Amino acid sequence: MAASTPASPAVPTSANTVRAVQLAAPDAALELVEVPLREPGPGAVRIAVVACGVCHSDLLIGAGLLPGTTFPVTPGHEIAGRIDALGDGVEGWQVGDRVAVGWFGGSCGHCEACRDGDAIHCAQLQIPGAAYPGGYADSVIVPADALAAVPDELTDAEAAPLACAGVTVFNALRHSAARAGDTVAILGVGGLGHLGVQFAHAMGFRTVAIARGAEKEPLAHKLGADHYIDSTAGNVAEALQALGGAKVVLATVTDADAMSATVDGLGRRGELIIVGVSLEPVAVSPLQLLAGDRKVYGHSSGAALDTQDTLRFAAQTGVRAWIEEVPLEQTAAAVAKMSSGKARFRMVVTTGR
Repeated sequence: MAASTPASPAVPTSANTVRAVQLAAPDAALELVEVPLREPGPGAVRIAVVACGVCHSDLLIGAGLLPGTTFPVTPGHEIAGRIDALGDGVEGWQVGDRVAVGWFGGSCGHCEACRDGDAIHCAQLQIPGAAYPGGYADSVIVPADALAAVPDELTDAEAAPLACAGVTVFNALRHSAARAGDTVAILGVGGLGHLGVQFAHAMGFRTVAIARGAEKEPLAHKLGADHYIDSTAGNVAEALQALGGAKVVLATVTDADAMSATVDGLGRRGELIIVGVSLEPVAVSPLQLLAGDRKVYGHSSGAALDTQDTLRFAAQTGVRAWIEEVPLEQTAAAVAKMSSGKARFRMVVTTGR
């Protein structure tokens, strides 16, 4: 995805067209175009998009690296808006309902994972932007089983990043071995990590933030961290053990070496949970795992109900993504800022609807 290329000027639309940001081919420039306004088919709804978060995974979609992606493609899988049309057979939702859609964009309902209540691992998982046009647009059509209700306490721009980044860290923490009062460390204080620190604090964990540089300590405490570890100032594992050992380390970074450095900081039956994507291997020996019966595993996102739980919990506790909003016309600039690492912390494109 050529994120540095500015989007085209605003495209005028008629009653039968909407704006969408598209890539004509893998890694092509983002362009703002006019596309036909479509009607939802059976079991689907049309959402008038108000806001869509910009996620690093959109770069994978824009590069054509996800199976099933066809071009031209409209990325965007952190979607928030309101239903403005219902397809046949849709029950439980009404026109005007405020909804969000994340990485989980629909499932088959009949594969082994779906039948086991594990729809995020559906054999035919639909990801917005890959399986169908995503949320960098005025309008998107999604399967009804992908919908999560948005609480009144959240704006659409606040809700959008929680549908992917938020549910990823919230769901990982609530399904971990940690219980209120346990020591939980969040590795990284970025787009995922700044939410992880907030959720960990709100869940009643003794929250430790781990990041590079002493200058991030005030931010970590502002987010709710009880303790801060500067990974450049010493041995991270020793610092965690000085706090009694971590029940959970949630790794939100993309640095496999940084993840590996936390293993010896886990306490008895401690868990290293990986949500950050890296192509490099995590280094851990059998002895490190056997010393305290530790675990290392990955956790990926969640289904629609998990997203809805995330939104509700955030609304109740005050957890919010720290966002920068830009209009749809500036989507390319938002993607460029995110991919360069200059965004603090989540970019959100808005349609003005």
